[in-house]
Amino acid sequence: MARVRGFPENGELVVCTVKNVKNFGAFVTLDEYDDKEGFVHVRDVATGWVKYIRDYVREGQKVVCKVLGVDSSKGHIDLSLKAVNDHQKREKIQQWKNEKKAEKLVEIVAERMEISIDKAYDLFGNELLEDYESLYDAFETAVADTEAFVEDYDGEWIDIFMEVAQENVAAPSVQIDGILELTSSAPNGMELVRNALLKGVAAADGADAEITCVGCPRYRVVVRAPEYKEAEEIMKDISNAAINDLISNGGTASLKRESK
Repeated sequence: MARVRGFPENGELVVCTVKNVKNFGAFVTLDEYDDKEGFVHVRDVATGWVKYIRDYVREGQKVVCKVLGVDSSKGHIDLSLKAVNDHQKREKIQQWKNEKKAEKLVEIVAERMEISIDKAYDLFGNELLEDYESLYDAFETAVADTEAFVEDYDGEWIDIFMEVAQENVAAPSVQIDGILELTSSAPNGMELVRNALLKGVAAADGADAEITCVGCPRYRVVVRAPEYKEAEEIMKDISNAAINDLISNGGTASLKRESK
């Protein structure tokens, strides 16, 4: 058991399992809140008139709902399906999967330490939940910034926790793309473009970045980094170096960003 949660907050997105579908709405259980029961009224199932509710929800289905209201004294939780868009649903489901994985990793730590799950939460789990938004965030941080994590925590659990984290969790990263358009009408134009691209590569200064030809005069720049801010700075350094170099030699150059 180990993790016992109370009630969700208004406006929170929650993962639910549909248990019973009626014409007037659907009864669900909240997976992250010890299977507490919630209700989605038919008016909150979908935008517009819902003729057949089972066209939208069915028993056993996993859904993401938005919390509309909570009455903890009566145990009532009112939910909405239609208030959650596709992007929010995908993001929430991924977060839920990550947290389920993290809980399994805590179990592995407990097994290796030969202690109970409850003891593991007493030793470090509850503290990590207070310090981070989720257990998975704690595992990711342990991998991404090991030195700082070890400085922040101590105890008999830390070495095994780090071991399990490094075995099972990849360091978080983001990727951004852009298209450099480089042209030169000079007799040695291709050489000038090539030199500009080399300037861009050099400006990456060892970062995880690459430039590939999409089809002259378009060159794709891909940057990967732990955070968007860092990735944006690297993209800026690469593009500025290439663009400034080619323009200084009489060419034309620009950067067009692609979707993140």
